[in-house]
Amino acid sequence: MTLPFIDLLIEAEWVIPVQPHGLVLADHAVAVDRGRIVAILPQAEVLLRYRPRQTVSRPGHALLPGLMNLHAHSPMSLMRGLADDLPLMRWLHEHVWPVEAKFVGAEFVRDGVRLAAAEMLRGGTTLVNENYFFPEVAAATYAEIGMRAAIGLPIIEFPSAWAQTIDEYFDKCLAVHDAVRGNARQITTLAPHAPYTVSDQSFERIRVLSDQLDIPVHLHLHETQFEVEDAFSRTGERPIARLRRLGLLNPHLLAVHMTALNDSEIAQCAEAGVSVAHCPESNLKLASGFCPVEKLRRAGINVALGTDGCASNNDLDMFGELRTAALLAKAVAADASALDAASALRMATWCGARALGIDAEVGSIEVGKAADLITLKLDQFDTLPIYNAISQVVYASNRRDVRDVWIEGVRKLDDGQLLDFDVAELAQMARGWGDRIRALR
Repeated sequence: MTLPFIDLLIEAEWVIPVQPHGLVLADHAVAVDRGRIVAILPQAEVLLRYRPRQTVSRPGHALLPGLMNLHAHSPMSLMRGLADDLPLMRWLHEHVWPVEAKFVGAEFVRDGVRLAAAEMLRGGTTLVNENYFFPEVAAATYAEIGMRAAIGLPIIEFPSAWAQTIDEYFDKCLAVHDAVRGNARQITTLAPHAPYTVSDQSFERIRVLSDQLDIPVHLHLHETQFEVEDAFSRTGERPIARLRRLGLLNPHLLAVHMTALNDSEIAQCAEAGVSVAHCPESNLKLASGFCPVEKLRRAGINVALGTDGCASNNDLDMFGELRTAALLAKAVAADASALDAASALRMATWCGARALGIDAEVGSIEVGKAADLITLKLDQFDTLPIYNAISQVVYASNRRDVRDVWIEGVRKLDDGQLLDFDVAELAQMARGWGDRIRALR
């Protein structure tokens, strides 16, 4: 009998598929053909089943699904370190928004996305949920790079370099949505900025479009106690109550941050099928508050993980975010068993895919899914000995341990070396933007 050819075989000491939950497969291999996972099997059986055109053997490594950054403002990589050690509203009003008013345009977005994509791919992130102006430029740049992306369609009540009126925002958002539909690695989300910058009328239009287009609504929500108290003092409604009244508290909603919540609001979000994007390091740095992750999870809410932008976090390191999320959840819940390692890893992978409605395509290592895969080196002295591979991934590894990245079976990182990027040119470009911004602030 002639064995079938496959494009790629990846062998690893530990395969961590994420689904089923908590499973670790020792000395297994993943077979990939035409960008899809076709088999997961013991290494001893591989040559009895397939003839791989390429084999990547990684003893001492874990093979994982690519990580998913469920909330990022990638062009803000060009603002890394711009205004550190400030609270959210001063950070926004006195620094971020003035710089954006002077510099944000197609060139800024293209260069910022390239810098961010290189950082994310080098650190094992294969999908980003993007939220920024000039989404058509971001979409084209991610398409050129070959990185999977959810492209946020920004809506805000005040003028920007991208759109001057609310009608122009909606018109441009629909045009970008139509353009993106032809790219299998991209989806769109509606991305209203926050309740305090979007009107009831705009939210009603967003709800109708979300239902019609069947796409998520990606929204900063209950980010700080100040936001919630200010909304209540002005309108008599907390933001979640307002969204519920407007019909936006539903399974399409991806609520970002969610630090200031009461038990009733948690129950309402669980009943409505809302997903949450947790950004622990950004929340810590801006002193925005603590998302009650374990309460959300115990209520049945799907919680994914994001970095936020480099202006409020300073990096796009999902392995760092993963460890911080696991540790912080324990402290907030006052429970050392809260957000165990396997659940934290699931939050950084499958939960993100579920929040975007693409969990049938990506988010875990399962037959039939796209081969968005990474390897993680675990055989160095500072990650040994290994008693539990998932715990080691979450608590002892870091993004520098990522050795390989594939998106739909296409290699993006080869033994720690980025493909498709000139890293020296990226560094020069970033320095150039730093010089320009410093000169005109």
